[in-house]
Amino acid sequence: MSFTLRLTLALLVAVVAAALIAPWVGAFVDMLGFRFPFPRIFDRVVMVALAAVMIRSARPLKLGARLKAGFANPSANLSRVVRGFAIAVAAVAAIWIAATVISGSGVAGLFKLLTHLPGTLAAALLIAIIEEAFFRAILLGGMRDDFGSRPALILSAAVYALAHLVRAPAHFQLHGIHPLAGFGVLAASFGQFGYPAALLPPFIGLFLLGLVLGEAFLLTGTVYFSLGMHAGFVVGAKSWRFAAAAGSSLPIWLVGDTRPPLIGGAGAWIIALTLLLLMKPLIGRTVRTSNRASLTAL
Repeated sequence: MSFTLRLTLALLVAVVAAALIAPWVGAFVDMLGFRFPFPRIFDRVVMVALAAVMIRSARPLKLGARLKAGFANPSANLSRVVRGFAIAVAAVAAIWIAATVISGSGVAGLFKLLTHLPGTLAAALLIAIIEEAFFRAILLGGMRDDFGSRPALILSAAVYALAHLVRAPAHFQLHGIHPLAGFGVLAASFGQFGYPAALLPPFIGLFLLGLVLGEAFLLTGTVYFSLGMHAGFVVGAKSWRFAAAAGSSLPIWLVGDTRPPLIGGAGAWIIALTLLLLMKPLIGRTVRTSNRASLTAL
């Protein structure tokens, strides 16, 4: 059985299991007196179920080998993380500065950003590590074995984009046991794809971002450069609320009008395409680690 088919089946099992378990977890949390939105509880149960299924399927999917290859030689690759982060921050800064000038918010937003920077940076690094481990080291690395580098890059970027668009459209609380509530959240989450016009702009941006991060992984053979870039982009997205005092006055072409912020605007698309075209010189002279060789050895 191919990697892609094995992984697809594992993810389906995890999502169905989470839909069955989440209502009972929600009822238990409610019984304890906590009042969390059920979609948030459902998301956490999905994450735990995915982790459990992935661990259970680790051997046939070669997860250990793929992660070891993707995170090889950490001390020698620290500079890649820093370089990738700096490039991403510079790219986002172009949009940030343009938005600040257009909105007339001056430096006030910058001061707010600096006060929140430590927490934002910590969250960005954690997100980048988790997502680069899955979407690049595991997903892209495995799909490359099935389809080759270019098709795998495109397919994994599409999966990356879709995964970030699947979310419950409303927040609500549940009291008591509602056995089908998990499937209701799933239906509502995927029901958004019935309105492609609204999802197309963020999908394009996320797809291009997936191509940028995936190309960095393929060129370097490890996740470090893409990890640094990913963290820089997350810092930019999480800092967006500080960029302009009057977001409604900003042009849609620059910032888009959907979530995640910025990625749905043509400004972000142009920057992503530019980074993709300049990826080799941006990475610079590096010694590439062969993921395939590492996987074969393991």
